[in-house]
Amino acid sequence: MNTLKIQIPEGFKVESFDEKSGTVKFAPLPKDVTERIKSIDDAVEELGENDLEVIELRKLQKAEITSHILKNQMAVVIIKALNEGWVPDWTNSSQYKYFPWFKMGSSSGVGFSFGSCDLWSAGSLVGSRLALKNSGLAKYAGTQFTSIFKDFMTI
Repeated sequence: MNTLKIQIPEGFKVESFDEKSGTVKFAPLPKDVTERIKSIDDAVEELGENDLEVIELRKLQKAEITSHILKNQMAVVIIKALNEGWVPDWTNSSQYKYFPWFKMGSSSGVGFSFGSCDLWSAGSLVGSRLALKNSGLAKYAGTQFTSIFKDFMTI
């Protein structure tokens, strides 16, 4: 038996190996959702144009609505993409749900900035479409998409 060592390219994994032909196929390793979703366009691409929340976003954009209503729908699309199919179960008080928490005004002079994240149980005051499945995603959403949250949460 002969042995051949090959180095798997960084960022890839072996997808298949054909013993007859000796062909090795590689597939890219899946990127973390925070690497894939950096903008509203990334979130739309992740969900696809046939997603119900994306369809609602497109309706608002087509109607040229630029108010907080549009920004709220953008946040809904982003949160849905970041959750990767996870949907909060509001009947389960043991299931943690997270959302970004923002500060108004600060000693640094910033008028609106990400402050922290928190979790809520089924008695949550946060909108169910804006709950995230873990604190890391809530922190990411709050820092990466601060301007979108600001535009729908403030006058």
